[in-house]
Amino acid sequence: MAVTAQMVKELREKTGAGMMDCKKALVETDGDMDKAIDYLREKGIAKAAKKADRIAAEGLAAILVDGNKAVIAEVNSETDFVAKNENFKVVINDILAHLLKQAPKTVEEVLAQKMESTNTTVEEYLNNAIAKIGEKISLRRFEVVEKSEADAFGAYLHMGGRIAVLATLTGTTDETVAKDIAMHAAAANPKYIDRTQVPEAEVKHEKEVLKQQALNEGKPEKIVEKMVIGRLNKFFEEICLVDQSFIKDPDQKVGKYVAAKGAKVASFIRYEVGEGMEKREDNFAEEVMSQVKKD
Repeated sequence: MAVTAQMVKELREKTGAGMMDCKKALVETDGDMDKAIDYLREKGIAKAAKKADRIAAEGLAAILVDGNKAVIAEVNSETDFVAKNENFKVVINDILAHLLKQAPKTVEEVLAQKMESTNTTVEEYLNNAIAKIGEKISLRRFEVVEKSEADAFGAYLHMGGRIAVLATLTGTTDETVAKDIAMHAAAANPKYIDRTQVPEAEVKHEKEVLKQQALNEGKPEKIVEKMVIGRLNKFFEEICLVDQSFIKDPDQKVGKYVAAKGAKVASFIRYEVGEGMEKREDNFAEEVMSQVKKD
């Protein structure tokens, strides 16, 4: 039986599953709507789709390093309770292994790729995990990084993956030094490596704010410019990694510490789970009660 667009639309409305999943279900069941619904339920896709509008702002950030390649990723869940679940951790490890091997560029590209270990797409794999675990699970972001044999990766996880930092240092193969930088970035949360990376528009805006602050304090205009320069240096110290005081030795800057090791910070990626996302307002007790009421 030929599968029409209207049939796909009807199945989507009944199950909430994706268009391609609905089309596949109808093809597999020769256009039988009821069997197609069962097919999606059996695959866990219908159940997963119903959770698509849930907020998943918990989860874990994780890192996998293999030789000269490394990947950092954030995988979200709805609750911190599930983020501590061993099944959820298996999902993260499987996703990390796939990302490291395939090195895709976007989340959309990842979801469409086949996973060798399961012979399903990553999207199907996640849907199956959602059906098993019972919460919305999503790959939010990732980055694959490569280095040379003469460089070093530094990987650091804070609170088991609440914050993850992957740092890359050139000029050294000392992973301890690189991990020190990753640990510092986790704690100090810099936005840039150095001043050259700060957008000119951001610097200009900060100068205007600082100038107005000084004028509002009643400072003479002739000394305002000098005050702005001093305060701007403080601004750079807050947002630039190499200008920050090193957490292990506050008497020296990160840049000086790295330079003393003959190294240079090439990059750092810092993921904090759920940053910039809307958080769930309900708690675990309320979630349990809502399930009891349904039963």
